[in-house]
Amino acid sequence: MGQKPIWIGTSWKMNKGPAAAREAAEQLADIAVPANVVPFVIPPFTSLEAVAKRLENSPWRIGAQNMHWEEHGAWTGEVSPSMVRECGAAIVELGHSERREHFGETDFTVNLKVRAALRHGLRPLICIGETAAEFEFGVTHETLVRQMKIALHGLTERDFQSVILAYEPVWAIGTKGTPATPAFVSSAHSRLRDVLIELTGERLAQQVPILYGGSVSLDNAACFTALRDVDGVFIGRSAWDPAGLASIIRSAVS
Repeated sequence: MGQKPIWIGTSWKMNKGPAAAREAAEQLADIAVPANVVPFVIPPFTSLEAVAKRLENSPWRIGAQNMHWEEHGAWTGEVSPSMVRECGAAIVELGHSERREHFGETDFTVNLKVRAALRHGLRPLICIGETAAEFEFGVTHETLVRQMKIALHGLTERDFQSVILAYEPVWAIGTKGTPATPAFVSSAHSRLRDVLIELTGERLAQQVPILYGGSVSLDNAACFTALRDVDGVFIGRSAWDPAGLASIIRSAVS
């Protein structure tokens, strides 16, 4: 059995307009990506097409930060799956805790978006994570399993081959976040893998990448990627500078 692929990537969130994104994409194109790493970057919508064009025919996978579940219509301010595809994205990030907290995203709208993404040939990167209160009350596993099961409801066997999961504890992200311990992450990911096996069987469950995100940095990335059921890291501000991301990639595979 070969070495498992390691997914390493970042979302720029509401940073890097077209000019800054093009400059960053030039730097990403120069990064020597190891063969066992699947690198990805998720720009804002205004920079998506420019980044996708620059990194076309490179190892980099490009993603969008959100999308609507409908193909078209009177949805002011929204972006459809086909628009995301036309801009060059292969991945779409769905269900991030900031979307849930500030923009009314629910487990059920995440499911609608996951299914729409799959219909349009996009890989949904589904973010799940418990709040600080849920963590303190000891319901991390229950929360994650609920979010995952609803997000994946109605998927076919073929659909599961395109799904990516990202465990991002809400209390671990942002400027005030603290990373979860490797032991805690290992426990959470193992539980998620067990539930995936219950849903899909061993073969398919092992094909679903489960990434960890939450205060990932150069200092700790390798600790997470070394864990059995962690298939990569989804990084925040420490990877917004392409040089920082390159350093994390090197550290995670060394």
